[in-house]
Amino acid sequence: MAKTELEILQGNLDQFFLIVMGCLIFFMQTGFAFLEAGSVRSKNTTNILIKNFLDVFIGAVAYWLFGYAFAFGAEGNGFIGHKFFALADLPAEKYSHWFFHFVFAATAATIVSGAMAERTEFQAYLLYSVFLTGFVYPIVTHWAWDGNGWLYKGVEYTKDNVTMSVTYQDFAGSGVVHVLGGTVALVGAAIVGPRIGRFVNGAPVLLAGHTVPKAALGGFILFFGFLAFNGGSQAAIASAGDADAVALSIVNTVLGGASGALTAMIIKRLGFADKYWSLLFTINGGLTGMVALCAGCNAVHPYAAFIIGTIAGVAYVGWSTLMIRLKIDDPLDAVAVHLGGGFWGVLSVPIFNKESGIFYDGSAHSFRLFGWNLLGVLVIMAWSAALSLVLFIVLRVTRLLRVSPEIEEKGLDIPKHGEPAYPLASYGDGWSESPTAPRQTLPFSHNNGVTPVQNYPEKGGGIDNPSLEVIEAPNKNETTEF
Repeated sequence: MAKTELEILQGNLDQFFLIVMGCLIFFMQTGFAFLEAGSVRSKNTTNILIKNFLDVFIGAVAYWLFGYAFAFGAEGNGFIGHKFFALADLPAEKYSHWFFHFVFAATAATIVSGAMAERTEFQAYLLYSVFLTGFVYPIVTHWAWDGNGWLYKGVEYTKDNVTMSVTYQDFAGSGVVHVLGGTVALVGAAIVGPRIGRFVNGAPVLLAGHTVPKAALGGFILFFGFLAFNGGSQAAIASAGDADAVALSIVNTVLGGASGALTAMIIKRLGFADKYWSLLFTINGGLTGMVALCAGCNAVHPYAAFIIGTIAGVAYVGWSTLMIRLKIDDPLDAVAVHLGGGFWGVLSVPIFNKESGIFYDGSAHSFRLFGWNLLGVLVIMAWSAALSLVLFIVLRVTRLLRVSPEIEEKGLDIPKHGEPAYPLASYGDGWSESPTAPRQTLPFSHNNGVTPVQNYPEKGGGIDNPSLEVIEAPNKNETTEF
C-alpha cells in the first residue's frame, strides 16, 4: 500500500530530526576533546586529541562493519542481532537511525580514553576502541533498545487476571552508554595503574591539567550536547506527543545538570577534599547530573529531575573520593561522572517515574520495575567488566598496555606522534633576543637612563661580534642634539 503524502512528510521529519540531533551529539566529541586536553599535562595533549578523533573514525568503521548488525540486526535473538553487516540490505530510511546510534557508540569509547590518559600505549587504545564500539557496546544496545532484546522485552506476570509487563527503563542510556563506558574505564584505569607521581608513599598528589579554560570550554560544549543526547532519544518529532516528550527531556536535563553542579560545588566548599569554590568540581557535578537524567528525562517531573541531579552531585563526590582511596588514577574523573551518575540514573527511573514510580505508586509492580532495572544495570556492569578485564589483562601481559617510564615522564606527544602540541620553536619572533646573546636594542632608544648605541660592522662591531657603546643619558632639563 502506497504511503500518503502526510505519511511521507512525517517519515521525512522524523529522519531529519534524528540527523540534526545526531549532528549535535557528534559535536560533543569537540567537548570531550577540549575537556580532556585541558585536563592532561601539556606534554600529552596531542596524544589525547588524536584519540578523540579516532573515537569517531574507528567507531564509524567498526559500527558500520558489524556494530550496528549486532545491535539492531533484523534477524536476531534476545542476546544479539545478526543482519545488516556493513549496512548491506539496510533500508534507506534506516540510515538516519544508524548515524544516531553511531554517535552514541563514539561517546562510550571516549569515556574510556580519558580515564586511561597519559600512560596508555597507542596500540592498546586502537584495540580496545574497536572492541568497545564494534562488540561490547552494540550487544548491550541490543539487549536494552532493540525489539528482540531480553531487557527490552522484559518479563510478564499475571495478577488478578491482569497481565503485567516489567521492562527495562533507560531512555537515553544512563546504563547502556554511561555505565558501560564507566565500567570499562574503571577496569582499564585499575589495570594500567596510576601515572608516575600520582600517589607518593600512599598519599595522592595532584597532577593538574595544563589549561583550565580549555576544560571549561569542553564542559560547556558537553552541556549543550547533552540537550540533544537526551532530547533526541525520542527518535521522532512528527507524531502527537513527540514534541512534548522532547521538551520535557531537555528541561529535565538542564535542571538535573544545574542541581548536580551546585551540589558538587557546595560539598567541595564545605571542606570535603579541600575547601574551595572549585570550577572543575562544578563542571563534573553538572555532567554527572545530566548523565543521571539520561535514563528518565522523559518520564519524571521537573522537580524530580532536580532531586535526581542533586543526588547525582553527591554520588559524583562519593565515587571520586572512592577512586582516590582505592588508588585508581582517573585524570578526568570519568568513572565518577559516568559510572557513578549512570548507575544512580538507572535506579532513579523506577523510583520517580511519574506514572509507575515507587514514589507515586508504591505497588508491587513498581518494585518489580525497580528490580528489573537493578538487574539490568548489574548485568551491563558484569558484561562490560568481564570482557574488558580479559582484554586489558592480555594487553598488560603482552606489554602492549602501558608506555615505558621514560616516555611517560617526558610525554607521549613527541615519541609517539612527532607533533608536540606547543612546540617551543614556534614561539617568539625575529626581534626577540637569543637567550645566550647580549641584549641589543634599536639605535637611539632610551632605556633605564642609558642609551645603548649599536656599533655596525664598519665601526668594529658585527653580527658575529656585537659590541655596544653606552652614552650617558643627558639631564632631563638639557637638550641633546645628535
